[in-house]
Amino acid sequence: MSAADPRDRLIVGLDVATVAEADAVVSRLGDSVTFYKIGFELAVAGGLTLAERLARSGKKVFVDLKLHDIGQTVEKATRQIARLGASLMTVHAYPQTMRAAAAGRGDSGLQVLAVTVLTSWDAEDVRAAGFSETPDELVARRVRHAIEAGVDGVICAPTDLATVRRIGPRPFLAVTPGVRPAGAALGDQKRVATPAEAIRAGADRLVVSRPILSAPDPRAAAEAILQEINAT
Repeated sequence: MSAADPRDRLIVGLDVATVAEADAVVSRLGDSVTFYKIGFELAVAGGLTLAERLARSGKKVFVDLKLHDIGQTVEKATRQIARLGASLMTVHAYPQTMRAAAAGRGDSGLQVLAVTVLTSWDAEDVRAAGFSETPDELVARRVRHAIEAGVDGVICAPTDLATVRRIGPRPFLAVTPGVRPAGAALGDQKRVATPAEAIRAGADRLVVSRPILSAPDPRAAAEAILQEINAT
């Protein structure tokens, strides 16, 4: 990550339904954005081909599929994602899954992030999933497992950054969705922060989608977030 360029710290989520829509977003944002996330919806609509094309054009790509399967399958899938030229990818934070992804990454430039607790979950959701821990306790356990498994960092809610940084100091990565500029709608997110709050708390990169994509001027919205990052 280049500390001098805030564009390296903002990942815009291409949370749209088609590759054509994604291409339109990339074109509209131009050189103001250099890093894009491709998640499930776009991936199954041809987004992995787009990921490879973006990487070849000089953009950075985050393939956010949250893999979790038997170890051999995860290892092979991770190897394929590395071949796309992706910079980041996600797996769920289960030890066997993380070890397999670390093996599949090999010595490529791909960095593997483990999902701790989804930003749409609160304490009630954690209990409903069968965990006896609080969200903070579950995050702490999964950060420790991620470090032991040899992955590069975690995806976590802004409210979990203090816990992540206490256990996993840099260069262990903390990438944070659930970022909302002041006054923005929360949508389905429950544990959020503003860009400045997340950076001050220890986030390396921020993932932002709806506040940019739904803005009347997406480029201006992205540039406002970049200015906030740069000023923090």
